[in-house]
Amino acid sequence: MSQEIFDEREYERRLSRTRERLREEDLDAIVVSDPANMNYLAGYDGWSFYVHQAVVVTAERDEPVWVGREMDAGGARATTWLAAENIRSYSDDHVHSPHDLHPMDYLAGVLEELEVADGRIGLEMDAAYFTAKSYTRLQENLPEAEFEDTTLLVGWVRIKKSDQELEYMRQAAQISENAMQAGIDAIGEGVPEYEVAAEIYDALIRGTDEFGGDYPSIVPLMPSGDHTDTPHLTWTDREFEDGDPVIIELSGCRHRYHSPLARTTFVGDPPEELEEAADIVVEGIEAALEVAEPGVTCEAVEKAWRETIAQYGIEKEDRIGYSMGLGYPPDWGEHTASIRPGDETVLEENMTFHMIPGIWTEEIGMEISETFVVTDDGVETLAGFPRKLFTA
Repeated sequence: MSQEIFDEREYERRLSRTRERLREEDLDAIVVSDPANMNYLAGYDGWSFYVHQAVVVTAERDEPVWVGREMDAGGARATTWLAAENIRSYSDDHVHSPHDLHPMDYLAGVLEELEVADGRIGLEMDAAYFTAKSYTRLQENLPEAEFEDTTLLVGWVRIKKSDQELEYMRQAAQISENAMQAGIDAIGEGVPEYEVAAEIYDALIRGTDEFGGDYPSIVPLMPSGDHTDTPHLTWTDREFEDGDPVIIELSGCRHRYHSPLARTTFVGDPPEELEEAADIVVEGIEAALEVAEPGVTCEAVEKAWRETIAQYGIEKEDRIGYSMGLGYPPDWGEHTASIRPGDETVLEENMTFHMIPGIWTEEIGMEISETFVVTDDGVETLAGFPRKLFTA
């Protein structure tokens, strides 16, 4: 299946860059446990990240090795481009084991077979699904190994997208637009929040007339009423009331590639303060997008936003964006570059970012966001959804 999404040459390029990074860091191997990084290097796509799994890349071997639960090996054969001998699986008694077995015991054996057990091995120590016990178990099994934290190594390889990756993100943006419109259209006085969430989910999965959608890495976020000053809330049984502001943040997903989008709407006639906040956010976004181009730093993009809103007496210290693209729950971010003060990452062509410069005060919350790709002379926003405050 992975060959239908990307050809083998693309995986070879990804692995070549990853092995180059290994050599630069004087590493013999890296154990990749982040599901997005596993997909990036091997094509693996399955909802199995709640048990331990990994892709092992060594500095010398042409092909990585997938390691996972025995019942998921078929999924690896179905979705990866790997040869059969490079799909390794541990027995089910390693899962929640009553016999003091652990998946890292099996992984340690694979590392021994790959002749790196006494070498320098990178681990994604801050990945969501790599546990403290995984680390201590590897240490116990491989006492001669030297482990290094390489949490972001593959993330930095991923930060510049290929043409095919960008095409999937553009398709995800079309799904995002459809889902956002479905959510905005469904909101109204007396409508339960979960009904709006259901309409959004329907649009996210149905996609477009040409292609369907995948599950996003983050559920649709919908803080409303008195809670729009707090991001990252979901829906409840509550019915929308006249006078409710509502923030919607969502993302279409196509072959695990995302294009997030956020907009704010209001049930009834919005107060002047909220309309003014929307105008300020839009002006700040446009100023930041105008500055963004190859050779400019992330902090310079953020500075354009900050100086624009400062004209209206508004200060915001949080980052306003981050690199993103391929993702699995719980996040679509790459955890590398951020659009914030102090981040001196230089923008390069084909980097992609979600810029979400919300304003949250004790009285109001306002979010309008754009996903963009850095082009040869500026940026391209992937969605064409109206950049404004909506009303219901």
